[in-house]
Amino acid sequence: MPQRTGIRYHELVGPEGATQPGSRGRVLANLLGIKSKRAMDLAEYMALLAAQEQVATTLTAETRFTAELLRAMHRDWLGGLYAWAGRYRTIELQKGSFAWPPADRVAENMTVFERQVLSRLTPCRPGLLEQVAESVAAVHADLLLIHPFRDGNGRLARWLADLMFAQADFPVPDYGFVGRGNALRRETYLRAVTQGYLQNYGLLGSFFVAAVRRREGGEPLR
Repeated sequence: MPQRTGIRYHELVGPEGATQPGSRGRVLANLLGIKSKRAMDLAEYMALLAAQEQVATTLTAETRFTAELLRAMHRDWLGGLYAWAGRYRTIELQKGSFAWPPADRVAENMTVFERQVLSRLTPCRPGLLEQVAESVAAVHADLLLIHPFRDGNGRLARWLADLMFAQADFPVPDYGFVGRGNALRRETYLRAVTQGYLQNYGLLGSFFVAAVRRREGGEPLR
């Protein structure tokens, strides 16, 4: 089962901050009344697999990703679990001393992201792996910086990365977040995303290159 990347959120204000009664604060309030974190992780994972299968039948090499399409993907994935699925967040999110952009700027930020990034870099055209990976890295980091949804931003961004690589005729990356060496790869990924927030996409691009090569079998696991 895919694992989360270790990011922890500090919810400052907002109605989406509620947790499920009886979950000891470990599970977000949900439509199914799930209280166990393990059960919720499994429910989210199975829902993601189903959504990925569904979306894969509708997207093509010519699909241009838009803010509305990303909202639909998020809703298709989490709509059976959370009332806020597919809606831009109204809650402020913070990790340590780092706060993501304010919730009331999300819609505007996504409009700019669509106009300046998605419209330029999608559909993701075939090319050299390093060039494709840099395009994916730019989309990935900019989307994560906006952090448009209450939860699931990292997994949605990696799903989008998978689809962009598929458009460019590359295999889905093996992020290496499970198994031997996963801690180092997670650390590298988070550091690369942080650099991407500053529009320094090189490290994240290199991470994606390694992940694709790992899937192809060209890089041994260490």
